[in-house]
Amino acid sequence: MTAFALDDPFNRDKGRLPGPAGLLRAAADSIPPSGLVLLGILSVQIGAGFAKDLFHVLPPSAMVFLRIAAAALIIATFARPRLRGMTMRDWAVGVGFGAILAIMNLTFYEALARLPMGIAVAIEFLGPLGVAVAASRRRLDLVWVLLAGGGVALMAPWGQSASVSWVGIAFALVAGVCWAGYILLAAAAGRRFSGTTGLSFAMMVAVILIAPVGVTTGGADLLQPELLLIGLGVGLLSSVIPYSLELQALRRMPKHVFGILMSLEPAVAAVIGLAILGEILNVREWAAIICIVAASLGATRTQKKGETPG
Repeated sequence: MTAFALDDPFNRDKGRLPGPAGLLRAAADSIPPSGLVLLGILSVQIGAGFAKDLFHVLPPSAMVFLRIAAAALIIATFARPRLRGMTMRDWAVGVGFGAILAIMNLTFYEALARLPMGIAVAIEFLGPLGVAVAASRRRLDLVWVLLAGGGVALMAPWGQSASVSWVGIAFALVAGVCWAGYILLAAAAGRRFSGTTGLSFAMMVAVILIAPVGVTTGGADLLQPELLLIGLGVGLLSSVIPYSLELQALRRMPKHVFGILMSLEPAVAAVIGLAILGEILNVREWAAIICIVAASLGATRTQKKGETPG
């Protein structure tokens, strides 16, 4: 749905879900579509900020379990997948989709635990950027690849750095690769499952896969009512609300405009990281984020020019 999504009906983070349609849809109709996209970006990054702020209470893997479990519970209420009649290929796509969803969320939260939000999101953005460039195959896209590579080089801890680690960068890169796989598998699931039932099936698979790690690391803390409520809140902010807002926006604006706005996400993440977590980036780190945002914008505009009228 975004410039990075190709024909992916579920694109964007890590399990976003369709939410309660009534009041949200009515309120969304009164907001310009560009405002809906920006609100969605703010929501998902605020959710990530609140989740990271709790890493001293719950480890990232336990927080991921709470988030995915809450999201799966909500989507199952609205879109229950029908297992009867599924072929082996349907099962393979659905299970693969769920596995990539679980790994993507886990590695991203592990990256968040080691990197400032803006840097983690910027590195992860290389995944969908790579999908967009691979789909376009224009020579100009080499410029965007080099620009994004320069951004990664700028944020890498070649010397001593208090805010960036190689382990965190590695986790963010794995999350980016998973995001690219997520885009492709979501498109495949969209062809094999009706509506959002493919995402619902994948979320259930993800919960099953992440549960052993999340329950083991979270332990009895997962039973605390306040933490369960926070997990539900993170699921709403990071999944239900953004996905619902984006669906409304995409009905009222061109896909390439949506993709351009989504390219601002790393910069928004950096601002949210500063506001919620007090993460202050240096000039080199901001330059790195700007490089990756510029590469995303460039790839989005290039893809737009290469599109054939429909």
